[in-house]
Amino acid sequence: MVRHYGAQITVVEDEGRPARFTWDGRLYGVRRIIDHWVSLRTDRTPAPGGGASERWHWRVEAGTVRAQGVYELRKDTATGQWSLARVWG
Repeated sequence: MVRHYGAQITVVEDEGRPARFTWDGRLYGVRRIIDHWVSLRTDRTPAPGGGASERWHWRVEAGTVRAQGVYELRKDTATGQWSLARVWG
């Protein structure tokens, strides 16, 4: 089952990749990056420099001390804001 969220999260990056993130007051460590892709945002004003802003998507295996799962993290390059897009579980 896939759950859709769109919740804002805080992400610590390591060389541009998510290393851990905080969601709902819990810290999740990224154990493995499963997939990564980029999409264009056409629903927003152009990014600085005139191009379309991008969203970077990362599907990761991550977890807390008690549980782990698969999460899709998304970064809006125009704002730098990270969000939790989906959770598989």
